[in-house]
Amino acid sequence: MAAHCAQKILFYFIQAVLLLDKGSVSGEEVRMRLVEEPINLGNQQWNAPSQPKTLVPKVQFSNFSGPPHLQRLKGKCFSLVQNDYKYDLCPFQNVTQHEQSLRWNPYSGILGIYEEWEIVNNTFHAMVFKDGDECGEKTRQIKVQLKCGTKNEIDSVGEPVTCEYAMTFRTPLVCHEHSMLVYPNLDEDLQAEWNELEGRLYREEVTQQGYKKMLHKIFESAGFVLSPNFKPIPAKQDHEAHPDDFTSLDTCKDEYRKLNAEVERLKSELDSRMNQPGAGMSVNDYEKDKYDLYDDL
Repeated sequence: MAAHCAQKILFYFIQAVLLLDKGSVSGEEVRMRLVEEPINLGNQQWNAPSQPKTLVPKVQFSNFSGPPHLQRLKGKCFSLVQNDYKYDLCPFQNVTQHEQSLRWNPYSGILGIYEEWEIVNNTFHAMVFKDGDECGEKTRQIKVQLKCGTKNEIDSVGEPVTCEYAMTFRTPLVCHEHSMLVYPNLDEDLQAEWNELEGRLYREEVTQQGYKKMLHKIFESAGFVLSPNFKPIPAKQDHEAHPDDFTSLDTCKDEYRKLNAEVERLKSELDSRMNQPGAGMSVNDYEKDKYDLYDDL
């Protein structure tokens, strides 16, 4: 009954906004894509419908970085079912895991949020996803290695260390032998800085350790890796409780009565306005619009 009441409130609220139509707000907001999975799949004897489990990220994912041609993967998600688990990869956003089990309350959670690249031998080796769900005294994390393939698909998933996962993703976007090199994806200034650093290493003006630190700084400047002192930004939670949330049937009914009264007030105001035709619109136009709105209500 509460759900039905909430639906009615939503309907009346939309109609109330459309009645006056005083303006519109536009904007663009990038939201994290998380694949929701049903829980409580088993125990049908409880005779209760399955409820979606909301996956709540702790941090925001980092901005896109790396080879520009990989932008084609951004905003897409790919799935693989392996060993009774379903894995969902949304490149440059997150990786989730869902247990495909009929037991009570199967696991469904976040393995990691996109953070940076792992660079090996000056090559983009793997996307690093950290700050997943808690796992004992640490959080889950996963590295996604990209390999050449005929189509975009998750190839395999493993857990070499407890709560630390490894995924292989195949895509034709990395089949060219130079597609994952770091140097060509730097701007001219950073390329020049790298060239100078190579010269200093050749002349033995810096040690190998110093060279690695300076090279890491170049990768940081390019946005490919993060500083060791980096602190992830907490994610904005869409499911935080508010005082006006429909937490009970009584509050739902109260809001319904308020919005119903507001709709009636707006109807009256609309009648008043229609009796005073505006510039560029005839009385017949007003009457037609009025009855159209009443039909919608």
